[in-house]
Amino acid sequence: MPAMPRLRSALPLLVAATAMATLSGACRLDRRHGGSDTAERDAIADSLTRIVREAYDFSKPDVVDRLLALYPDTGQVVSAAGGRVITSRDTLDAGIRAFWMRVGRNMRNARTEWGPIQVDVPSTRAAVVTAQYRVPHTTPTGAPHAIGGAMTLVFARQGTRWVVIQEHLSDLPQGVLNTVPDSAGR
Repeated sequence: MPAMPRLRSALPLLVAATAMATLSGACRLDRRHGGSDTAERDAIADSLTRIVREAYDFSKPDVVDRLLALYPDTGQVVSAAGGRVITSRDTLDAGIRAFWMRVGRNMRNARTEWGPIQVDVPSTRAAVVTAQYRVPHTTPTGAPHAIGGAMTLVFARQGTRWVVIQEHLSDLPQGVLNTVPDSAGR
């Protein structure tokens, strides 16, 4: 019977060692299946923030081309905006072009102001960008005007390119637009 007390005293050590081995294996498994370290996640977040800011920069030419470049050339894209959901790349393309013809091309001295931008990077192949934005401008008659709201963009890496595969755009009502923080967080 002297072996039994030694086993009882070694049991907590055995349980701790098993738990450590299990956690260690789980961490290695996560890295093999798309997990990434903090530096890599930060680099992805910085890259996606830059991509979104560039695409939505209404002060530069070729806005429509830059917005459309966010999406894959083929395949399904899910877009929820204005109370509707579409799943066709062609319909999304037509919607962006219609926005530009109806609103975008009439914005004078437009500049995009960003509120908080949150980027979550669950793996090296997928990320989610959520942001507030406001685009103050003047109308063709010289009146001050703004559009803005919040967006959530789900990105997937396709080859070497990050593309939006799902999005939700939420416009703020005109009466609330002045409360969206500017890029300084004010």
